[in-house]
Amino acid sequence: MYDVIVVGARISGAATAMLLSRAGYKVLLLDRAVFPGGKAAATNLVHPPGILRLKRWGLLERLTATGCPPIREYGLQSGRAHLTAPLPAVDEVDEAYSPDRATLDRILLEAAIEAGAEFREGFSVQALCTDEAGTVTGVRGRSDDGGAPMTEHARLVVGADGSNSTVARLTGAEKYATRPVLNKSHWAYWEGLPHDGRVRTHRHAHKHTFTWPTHDGLTIVGVALPVRDFKANGDAERDRTVIDAFEAVDPEWAASLRATERAGRWMTGAVPNFLRRSHGPGWALVGDAGYTRDPITAAGITDGLRSAELLVEAVDAGLSRSGGAGLPTALARYGRRRDDLVRGHYQYTCDHATIANHSREEVEFIRAMSRSATHGRDMVGVFATIVDPAQFYSAANMHALLDHVESGPGTSWKLRMVRWLVRGAPRHFAPASRAGDRLIARNLGSMGQYLLASPPRLTAPPSL
Repeated sequence: MYDVIVVGARISGAATAMLLSRAGYKVLLLDRAVFPGGKAAATNLVHPPGILRLKRWGLLERLTATGCPPIREYGLQSGRAHLTAPLPAVDEVDEAYSPDRATLDRILLEAAIEAGAEFREGFSVQALCTDEAGTVTGVRGRSDDGGAPMTEHARLVVGADGSNSTVARLTGAEKYATRPVLNKSHWAYWEGLPHDGRVRTHRHAHKHTFTWPTHDGLTIVGVALPVRDFKANGDAERDRTVIDAFEAVDPEWAASLRATERAGRWMTGAVPNFLRRSHGPGWALVGDAGYTRDPITAAGITDGLRSAELLVEAVDAGLSRSGGAGLPTALARYGRRRDDLVRGHYQYTCDHATIANHSREEVEFIRAMSRSATHGRDMVGVFATIVDPAQFYSAANMHALLDHVESGPGTSWKLRMVRWLVRGAPRHFAPASRAGDRLIARNLGSMGQYLLASPPRLTAPPSL
């Protein structure tokens, strides 16, 4: 009899098993793959909130020992707007990393085993055990080597087995806030490019290009396209598609790509967007099993590490109270906390993933952010899941940004009107200010709804 069975031994599953084992629980960690094989293609980026978890858990030194370079600046280019800013610090952590997934998986798995988790690979879960009340009490499955079926029991079964989770399917965990696949990406590793510690992203002609330094002296290079524009061509055609996309926004970088070489095959990615019910009697979901958003903001690993920490806090509180009688209440609190933490960035990511061209006003706002150290830092912080989008797009913050919008005939008449409504109208004439907010919101895409819903002053975001 185990305290917890964790199904899925990669990012969120290994982290969950490690933290529970360190807390003294008896944990069985299962995965149908035989490691290190079977890993999905990933862009590998871990934002500062994820790096903070690795630091807290004593694993960051193992990562940096691999030679993976730190990333301290993120950038966005769109039309005339060129924004590059340092990452905001999260508890003094102000860097990201893009490690090899096999290496990061191994670091977390080894830490889970060192903490006392029992690991069983090549094991496929085929059914869940339940009692007469329908509470999940364990798993049934078999080893892929043809061994006899096995049954294992636990006080809690955790599904950490990805967006196509078997545990979610067997429990009937419903999805909500769903959005379809919004874009598809090509990306590959490139060798011979300079490592400048910077994430570069560009938005142009319904294309989102991206590049950043990663492990082993390599650089990730790719482009995301709306589904209607995506073509699964051969490698040579993909080379042209990606390099041409960079040529339109950064000719110097495109020339560097032509002068160097792609290392390995092109990878392709696309996922639907959804949240799932995160818990039920005797079970819980963590990581991509419970919440998946488009990879355009490269937040999957960070989300997996954060959700593992949230779940373990709830499980520890629930199992340690009255012999586990408090577990349903603790898991319900976990579900609320998870949704509160991810809702804003989920909405932001879905908006970003449509790859809509920025309006003239959006470009002017991005240019204004590049002139304001605070706004620039916080804008890249939104992308990096550090700053709550509702905080950034609040009325107070957008009003402050108007001070950095360029004056002169080149400025959109709409922004000149907004500046007058917010700054020039009588100070206590609130309708004028809200009229300015509505004009701004109509030109911020779907993110404008944050501004109209925001209170008159900034509020603290959920804990990161």
